[in-house]
Amino acid sequence: MKKRILIVILAALALSFLLTGCAPGHDRFVEQKPANFLWGIWHGWIAPFSLIVGLFNKSVRIYETVNSGWWYDFGYYMAVISGFGGLSLARGKRKKDEH
Repeated sequence: MKKRILIVILAALALSFLLTGCAPGHDRFVEQKPANFLWGIWHGWIAPFSLIVGLFNKSVRIYETVNSGWWYDFGYYMAVISGFGGLSLARGKRKKDEH
């Protein structure tokens, strides 16, 4: 049982390092090559992780400021809504089926 807990903790740490490696706020994006629609989707999906890491690392943000504008915003918004809204809709449907 202790071995399983250790594996879960190590997997969670590895996943958090993997996700924050692509977090917004680093020097990856510049004015000549801003974050685009696909990066907006990715940043929307990892926003909860970025928020937690951002509490400890001031360079990590939940939103990339150097972006392509409306398309980045659209991708970010789609990911946030589909990620969290989709989960709540699935939970609601399961509860209705049980009753």
